[in-house]
Amino acid sequence: MTQTGATRKDTTSTGNTVLVLGGTGKTGRRTVARLRERGVETRAASRSGETPFDWADRATWRAALDGVDAVYIVPLDTSPSPTPAFVAQAVASGVRRLVLLSARGVDVPGYFGPSYEGGGPHLESESAVRSSGVAWTILRPGWFAQNFSEGVFLDGVRGGELALPTGDGAAAFVDADDIAAVAVAALTEEGHDGEVYELSGPRALRIADALDEIAKVTGVRAVHVPARKSAFLAELVAQGMSEEEAALWIDAMEPIRTSREAPVTDGVRRALGRPPRDFADFARDAAAAGAWG
Repeated sequence: MTQTGATRKDTTSTGNTVLVLGGTGKTGRRTVARLRERGVETRAASRSGETPFDWADRATWRAALDGVDAVYIVPLDTSPSPTPAFVAQAVASGVRRLVLLSARGVDVPGYFGPSYEGGGPHLESESAVRSSGVAWTILRPGWFAQNFSEGVFLDGVRGGELALPTGDGAAAFVDADDIAAVAVAALTEEGHDGEVYELSGPRALRIADALDEIAKVTGVRAVHVPARKSAFLAELVAQGMSEEEAALWIDAMEPIRTSREAPVTDGVRRALGRPPRDFADFARDAAAAGAWG
């Protein structure tokens, strides 16, 4: 039987070093903060971070990996994936543990729309860590709650009208703080080797329901307006995304529209021994931090 998070032993000594890719992103910066709170030597890596790292510049990989014992990998969503080459270099440099941020549904044909056959860069990355020969853990979160406070939904929430091509579909939005907590557990504790954790929140919400939760703590109500995919793509491009990146976001929203993201998973409880944070808790904390003004 798998141990609960409450009984697992911390195996990270003060001499170990953890490299966190995407160290300034939603899950990366939270993972960095939690590791440092534990006294773990941590390198926050990104193109603009304290430890330079660029997926497109392999010259940055070697210095980032030097002396590192464990890595939190936030991969590129491009194919072919550079993750296999990075994993090979990491293992060759002495890394003994890999934790990969993947995504919910990547192994399910049709999850991201009728043309999705499964596979792609996320599964390329998963295959690389599985066959690495070192300890590995895979995290498969669904849609982040933080997209309402620091992501693509933020402008719509602040503007009072969130136009999305999601219909009345629902998702069990997961708090990025929970993802980071699971990542830290996998990076520092026994009992997570070979685990694939599908991560969700504790209940499914439609976009309108999520906006209601935000309104409860801000006093300002935004409404969800159905949008055509073409109109939403244009909006994302206007926000600065490339058309290719915007198209990926629209594909990613398909599981909300179809409610494939609605089922609640047990990944957070399995990893941490506690239930996941509720969207209402996220909304309260985000409002207190001034996310919506």
